[in-house]
Amino acid sequence: MPELPEVETIRRQLDHRLAGRRVVEAWSHESAKFTPAREVTGGRFTGVGRRGKYLLISLEPAGEWREPRELIVHLGMTGRLGLRAGGPDLDNLHLRAWWALDRGETLEFIDARRFGRLRVVPQGRYDDIPTLAAAGPEPWDPVLTDRHFHQLLGQSRRTIKTHLLSQRPIAGVGNIYADEALWLAGINPIVTRISRPRAAALLAALRDVLSQGIDNGGTTLRDYRNADGGKGSNQRALQVYGRGGQPCRRCDTVLRSRVIDARTTTWCPTCQT
Repeated sequence: MPELPEVETIRRQLDHRLAGRRVVEAWSHESAKFTPAREVTGGRFTGVGRRGKYLLISLEPAGEWREPRELIVHLGMTGRLGLRAGGPDLDNLHLRAWWALDRGETLEFIDARRFGRLRVVPQGRYDDIPTLAAAGPEPWDPVLTDRHFHQLLGQSRRTIKTHLLSQRPIAGVGNIYADEALWLAGINPIVTRISRPRAAALLAALRDVLSQGIDNGGTTLRDYRNADGGKGSNQRALQVYGRGGQPCRRCDTVLRSRVIDARTTTWCPTCQT
């Protein structure tokens, strides 16, 4: 599933290309997951934001709208959002929604496994999207101090890996970057409590691995593609994710891998305590 670096890469690619563009026509698959795409016909995009793993595409008021709205895009596991010259690719069996724009381009949402979702809401109102509404601070939000992060981690008795994936202590972290940050900080993913100094180390590690992921255009293991259809390169920089049974690159201990709370987790039993 695309995480913060992958979504941020797409945001940066689309923001300047969508700003000011009017939606001439819209279509969607009949599933209720995708039909909100049709609601933005006639609207004008003003920019692309991001909150955690969600893309937030702002829209000016249009027609019966009395206030700005947002097209919320969650990519799910296999979702792709990108611009295409000309009309939509109607031969693509995985095309779930498209928006024909002025100046002859089409914004397409392609999703092979259909775990993605689209919503249109008044700007900033996320009450009907629980995961988005309850998301914790962004990784680089000034409010997220070492002390505050430690307090947020202490609000759950679940394993620290599971709590990170809940999005409540910090937004945008998924399985890949959680494994990478916990390894970098030397923290075992199954612990349920850590000290404030270790919380500070984990926060720094999260910022490091997420920044690296953005710099590398995201991680492509199978399905992820950016807005131009290209792959990320961060998979070449992964230290532990997907490397169970191989030697730790810090101490040579064989990395362990097991399912924790339904998510495959890899860690070093020597380095991470």
